[in-house]
Amino acid sequence: MKKEIRDIRHEYGEAGLKRSDISKDPFIQFKNWFENAVALKLPDANAMTLATVSAEGKPSARILLLKDFNEKGFCFFTNYKSRKGSDIEANPNGAMVFFWPELERQIRIEGKIEKLEPELSDEYFFERPLGSRIAASVSPQSDEIDNREVLNKMITAFQSENDENFPRPNFWGGYRLIPELFEFWQGRKNRLNDRFEYNLEKKDWNLRRLAP
Repeated sequence: MKKEIRDIRHEYGEAGLKRSDISKDPFIQFKNWFENAVALKLPDANAMTLATVSAEGKPSARILLLKDFNEKGFCFFTNYKSRKGSDIEANPNGAMVFFWPELERQIRIEGKIEKLEPELSDEYFFERPLGSRIAASVSPQSDEIDNREVLNKMITAFQSENDENFPRPNFWGGYRLIPELFEFWQGRKNRLNDRFEYNLEKKDWNLRRLAP
């Protein structure tokens, strides 16, 4: 391994995380940390890594944007025929990771993924800018294409055939990850990071501290 890679290191600060500092409800704890990141205007505060697993057990991960959350779960939107959509269809287990380096904080969430109710997918679809709605309707996400001009031609053809009030395509919509596990991580000096894990057991959340 190259030495210059080994030497890349950020020493985390003194901010700590105590059991007395966090909520007994992981959804409330997530809300507190997320709203803090948004209030500080951190770039892409709702960006997350979504990991899925194929029918063959092969993992894949990508960056997405969280679009809603509540006590039911955490919502995102995509093409149902994309790689992540195919993974979810075959294996509903998934995980999310939020990382805010400015706050030296990370949240891991694991659980089952299900499709959102159609009316919720419709609601979000029609909130999107026109260009984003056209792109979602046209792009054969995750399929091979020859070049970008192919997409441009598809968009031009779609625009010539539709006005601005076209419906949400049935291959595009939302998913909800229903949590079974949360982990809240606060960076600490000398890598002695604070970690608290919530596990769902018979509808109750069991909280424990993990070693760094």
